[in-house]
Amino acid sequence: MTVTTPATDAALAKRINEAWEYRAELGDCDWTSLRGDIAAAIAGIEDGRLRVAEPSSDGWKVNEWLKKAVLLYFRVTDTEVMDGQPAPFWDKVPARFAGFDADAFKAVGARVVPGAIVRRGAHIGRDVVLMPSFVNIGAFVGEGTMVDTW
Repeated sequence: MTVTTPATDAALAKRINEAWEYRAELGDCDWTSLRGDIAAAIAGIEDGRLRVAEPSSDGWKVNEWLKKAVLLYFRVTDTEVMDGQPAPFWDKVPARFAGFDADAFKAVGARVVPGAIVRRGAHIGRDVVLMPSFVNIGAFVGEGTMVDTW
C-alpha cells in the first residue's frame, strides 16, 4: 500500500483528475500504470486520512477527485466471485473484512455483527457498532457511530 502525505495527495489528486478527464481515451497499459494511484486513493479513504466529503466552516466540502477515484476503481477492476455469507458474491469490490481474524478486528476497534456488509474502501472508526447494514466504498463511518438496519 502506498502511503501519501498532504504534498503527495496534491500530486495524486492531479493524476486522478487527469485520468478522469482522459478516461475514454486511455488504453490498457495506461490503466495499469494508474491502478497504483487509484489504490492509494482508496486506501486513504479506508484508513480515514482522506474523505470524499468532509465538514468545513462553510458546510460540507466534497473532494471531487476522490469521487472520481472511486468511479475509476470500478472501471479498472474486474468482476469476480467473492466468498460471503449467506452466499458468494459477484462483485468488483471485496468485503472490507475479508480474511480478518480476531486480531485484525481488534485493531479496527469496531463491533461487526452478522449481516453487516462493508465494502473495501469504506472507513470504519473506532468503537463503531455495525448492525445488519450495508456500508459502501467511499463511506466514512465516524468514531462511536452505530449503523443499524437497512
